[in-house]
Amino acid sequence: MRILTPTIVASLSLASTLCAHGQIQFVDQTTTRFPVQAEYTNQIGVGDIDGDGDLDMCFANGQGYSTLGTLLKPRIYLNNGAGVFSDVTDARVAGITGCFRSAEFGDVDSDGDLDLLLGQDYNRQMLLLINNGTGTFANETTARLPALTSSTARATFGDVDGDGDLDIALCNSGTSSRFGSGQPRLYTNDGTGRFTDATASRLPVGNISEQMDALFFDADGDFDLDLFIATRASTPNQSRLWLNNGSGVFAAGGNVINDATSYAYDAGDIDGDGDLDLIGTNAGTSNQELLERNANGLGTSWTNISTSISPNPSVDDNDSKFFDMDNDGDLDLVVAVLGGSKRIYRNSGTGAFTQVTNIITASSDSSLDVKVADFDGDGRYDIVTGQGESGSFQNRIYMNNGAVDTRAPVTVRTEQVVPGSVVGATHPVRVELRDAYTSHMGFHPRSVTLRYGTTAAMTESVVMKLTGNGLWRGVLPSLPAGSLVSYSVRSVDSFGNSGDGPTLSFTEPGTPPNPADLNGDGHVDGADLGFVLASFGTSDPSGDTNNDGFVDGGDLATVLAAFGL
Repeated sequence: MRILTPTIVASLSLASTLCAHGQIQFVDQTTTRFPVQAEYTNQIGVGDIDGDGDLDMCFANGQGYSTLGTLLKPRIYLNNGAGVFSDVTDARVAGITGCFRSAEFGDVDSDGDLDLLLGQDYNRQMLLLINNGTGTFANETTARLPALTSSTARATFGDVDGDGDLDIALCNSGTSSRFGSGQPRLYTNDGTGRFTDATASRLPVGNISEQMDALFFDADGDFDLDLFIATRASTPNQSRLWLNNGSGVFAAGGNVINDATSYAYDAGDIDGDGDLDLIGTNAGTSNQELLERNANGLGTSWTNISTSISPNPSVDDNDSKFFDMDNDGDLDLVVAVLGGSKRIYRNSGTGAFTQVTNIITASSDSSLDVKVADFDGDGRYDIVTGQGESGSFQNRIYMNNGAVDTRAPVTVRTEQVVPGSVVGATHPVRVELRDAYTSHMGFHPRSVTLRYGTTAAMTESVVMKLTGNGLWRGVLPSLPAGSLVSYSVRSVDSFGNSGDGPTLSFTEPGTPPNPADLNGDGHVDGADLGFVLASFGTSDPSGDTNNDGFVDGGDLATVLAAFGL
């Protein structure tokens, strides 16, 4: 991603001012940035598939609303770095067709690149494509996934059991289509990107009708991923929130508000209180949006605040995303509409949303999915929609000429290490991060690192890995016994905005080594005295007991004082 210079920032600020005086902020630039396309798109996956620092896309294409149509390719669009995309499908996912309803990127084999999960409808096998590191994918479904068919409207990644790898949750509406009924499924990763069906031992038992979405998010703030299954069916088959016990076993208990006819859910902190709230697209009364506030921060009490969306019309909406469109620090809202123009709402800062008109190029298409991210590296969040069901099926991209993101990612909470009694153990650390937009896998940062050290400088660091929607995990190595370890998380977004979490500390188990025991044999004796005498008057570290860079009387006194211990 490009780093924004002061000149660029000034120019972008001017563009923001012009927008405030009536200029459309989100401009349809499809004809100059996207290939011409006429295929039924259900969802969009976004990620940097080739490691060049910009965001590419996969369109999950699948023909047919209620009956299986012509099998289509999952389209791969490669970004040139400036937000202009080329269709590289035949070179990157050669020979693959299907009825794809879902596309999600995630690193399943922990090799540092993004692999691709494709969910299919009409009782077909979900596909797992493995990235070779340059953005070319091989179909390794047979070797890596259970040989199970399903009618899947959504499949998503998340580390459910805290072991550092990505597992899979998927909607499964049975053997007919996504409008049938079936048991949602959970596949666990063995750490190498090979999965086992763990549904029976980890998910509540029972079929759910017309499953439309599977969303991982931390509903109760305990650093593990809870699971939301959204359904298009009406009560009593309303959507479910299942809470994770920390080891990847889910149980009912997230008492979300009864809904109906839901197509998608999204989670975001709409009121700045630190917990995640929910929006269900088309899930409310008479097909309105259902907005639910997380009332207790524990995911067990929810308040219906749908009247906080103004207007909240009874129309056929299919997806929504939260994003900060004006750089004021709160999450605004975009809604994808079937057969009409997208609607955009500004957040008051307290979770009250008011529609902003004439802010996006008007279009009347059938948007089934919407994604928000910066696609041209200018520091502003653009909008992409996928079209299906009716119309020309031309997917669209709207470029943002409004406010530049100058706000650092927020560290919501960092896990406190509580060391056990085992000397030499490593220490996993989890953190919840949020930035200026939401998605099923969280935002796309430049880097997330866990800094640490036995001094306040924290000069060492390890890379943290995304484990699900906003959650990251890093592992502190073992440090000297008895040492006081400080650590903090540093997150840098794609524009270079950097934020540090709080500095936490813990003491490594064990007894600190005796500085006079220069040879580390557990005794202070003549051998240690010999080290001091042999290097006396030099900077030889073998006799430097206090690490001051010089062997002198102080070091001799240290050894003599501890002699015989």
